[in-house]
Formats: sequence, structure tokens, C-alpha cells
Amino acid sequence: MRPGSVLVTITATLFACQVTAKNVPSALKAFYNKARSGGDCTGADALQTGFYNTERSGGQTTYCTKYLPTGKGFYLKGPGSDLANMDIDCDGEQSSGDGRCKSSTDTQGQTRWGLRHPEKYGVGDLNANIHPYVVLGNEGSYCPTFDPRTVGVEPLSIVAVVCGDELVYGVWGDTNGDDNEHPMVGEASLALATACYGPSISGNSGHDEADVLYIAFAGKEAVPTGARWEADSYEAFEESITAQGDKLVAKSFGDKSTTASGSDPQHTTSSSNADNDSDNDDEGWKQNHKSGGWRNTIPRLCYITLIVLIALV
Repeated sequence: MRPGSVLVTITATLFACQVTAKNVPSALKAFYNKARSGGDCTGADALQTGFYNTERSGGQTTYCTKYLPTGKGFYLKGPGSDLANMDIDCDGEQSSGDGRCKSSTDTQGQTRWGLRHPEKYGVGDLNANIHPYVVLGNEGSYCPTFDPRTVGVEPLSIVAVVCGDELVYGVWGDTNGDDNEHPMVGEASLALATACYGPSISGNSGHDEADVLYIAFAGKEAVPTGARWEADSYEAFEESITAQGDKLVAKSFGDKSTTASGSDPQHTTSSSNADNDSDNDDEGWKQNHKSGGWRNTIPRLCYITLIVLIALV
């Protein structure tokens, strides 16, 4: 391999390592634990109830605002300690990809929001293999339905996803239609699910456990200002929305210590809504998640790859 090619590969590897492995800030961890331990979402905290995490889950999942700052968005909350699962959406632009979306049985050629100005963005629709989008809202000839726009959440706005002991940023790119018997929730693009759980994910094989936290942020400030919609990889697109996502998380939860996985960050204590849970934050997190996970191996693999590449120069 020529030295120039090796240097390019090293740069790309460093870039991917930084983008794909992000620890969850301590205050967001505390919110996660609080949401799971706080029981059902009812009353004024529930924007709309009666949704299904799976076809047999009983319709007890809610668009919830419990513990969030007033008017700042919502998250999906199931009964008891449940949040939501992660089924796989392969809708949208069908070019590129490694074939894992081919197993999907309900793929459509467009997403709900797509990109309305292809001449501006250089791409006509979202691509499930590249864009980490989340499916939120319920439209169709069933009941109940829910439109996130009614509470200020904008199409294509940033969504924070806590999954597999990591934080990933996505965008609200699609809605749940009426192609199932019940109004369903808990779905994301193949790109986002792969970032969470690795390449074993496919079009018909997602993450079944109801331990995924999807937080949709309300307001114009959540609409990406520097998103690279024309990116040809998940890593490139994710990098383009990460800084703005970090700001949204810091503003909502008061913790700016979002760092790369594998480090030993010194999280700062803040006066956020989640402060009361900070003492038991790490212990609760360990109870709710399997230690490690495939993404926690990324830094080690990156370092090994870099050593090999440097040796080739």
C-alpha cells in the first residue's frame, strides 16, 4: 500500500472512531434511569397514549413529557420500566447499502419527510443505510394517532437516542403508518440501529428489548443547520449533526460532558432536572444495561487498526 493511501486510511479511521463511539453524559444517564424507574406516564405528562411497542404489547406506550423541561419535547415511554424497542425502517432512497435492508418486507421508496429541495441538498430522500433517522408520530385510519408537530417538534429535527449504553443522534425522518393492525412505535433506520447494536441488525431483525430512549426536541433550534444530507456514509452525516445535538442535550439536561467511548471522563455536576438521581447514576446505569456491548469494543479495534496501518507506512 502506498504511504499516501495509508495516511488517508489512518485519517478516516480516526474520524470514524471519534464519531461512532460516544458515551452518554452523566445528567442524561440520570434522566434515563429516572424515566425507567418512574413508572407509567399518565395524566398531564402523557401527550397521547395507547400505542404498541410490539403487536402484542397491549397498547401501553405513551408519547411522554415526564421529567422533561416544559415544552421542550417528548420521549417514548412504555409501562413500568419499559421505554421502547428498535424495529428497523428501510424506507427512502434505495441506492447503496450492504444488502441488509433486502430482508425487510415493508420497504417503501420514500420517507414521510424526505428532502423537499433535492436541488439544494443534492439528494432527494433519506437513505436508511446512511441517514440515522427515527420514526415518530402516527398517521392513518386507526386510533389513536399523534402528530409531533402539534407540540413543536419540526420535521427532520434532531433526536437523541440512548441505546446500547451509547448516545447516537438521529433526525425525525419518517412516521408510523397504518400498515399494521395497531398503532406502532419504536422504529429507526438501519444506519441508526447499526450504530447502536452492530452489523447483526437487518431489515427484519432489530432490537427487541424496550430499553431504548428516543428524545425528540421541540423548536427551531433542533432543526439541523449544518447537516450533510448528501453524505455518502453514516459517519459523515452523524459528524455533521453531533455538535448541535450536544448543545441540545446540554441545554435540556445541563451536562456538557459528552465524550468519546473508551475514555474516563470527569463529568461535571450540574443543576439539571436529573441532579437528584446523580448519586446513584452509575449503579442504575449498570443495572439497566449490559456492560460493554459491541460499540464499547470500537476504541480498541480502532487502536489495533491504526497500529497496523502505521506499521505499513
